[in-house]
Amino acid sequence: MQTQTRNDLLPDLALVAFLVVLCVVARLLPHAPGFLPVAASGLFAGRILRIPALAIVVPVLAMILSDVFLPGEDWRIQAVGFAAIAIPALAGIATRRFNGVLPTIATVIGSAILFFLLSNGAVWAFSTMYPHTLEGLTQCYVAALPFLEKSMLGDLVWSGVLFGGYWLVQRTPMLARRAS
Repeated sequence: MQTQTRNDLLPDLALVAFLVVLCVVARLLPHAPGFLPVAASGLFAGRILRIPALAIVVPVLAMILSDVFLPGEDWRIQAVGFAAIAIPALAGIATRRFNGVLPTIATVIGSAILFFLLSNGAVWAFSTMYPHTLEGLTQCYVAALPFLEKSMLGDLVWSGVLFGGYWLVQRTPMLARRAS
């Protein structure tokens, strides 16, 4: 079994740092609701990094760092949110062997739906915004549907930017040499 040297790790660590900074800056700057690169960055990292486990660090660390500057939520809702935002990274790792646009779109949509279900389920369970009944859970999900649409669109656009940018770098000889 071949061990990895520090130089082998540098491209992965540089990509992790870039993606975390991108996500933190995007969360802190004004943006359209739900239109963030966090989920797309996790998916991209899960598919691209040579050390796939580092992919989970990207969205979770980005959320932790940016949450230092943003108003807090109930810690239980935040904990579920952190777990849910790791789903695209895990999905990226699980779908590494599937290339192309359609598998990526399917993974983005599936991850966005899981995030929606988990995060809004946590809002219902751990806040007083909705009654803790089946009707209250339904109200919570219905009220959040516009956010699902916007976050899914953001995830798709940001995935296109990240995967498209990577595709361009791989096909530009000078950039491809620097990236490897």
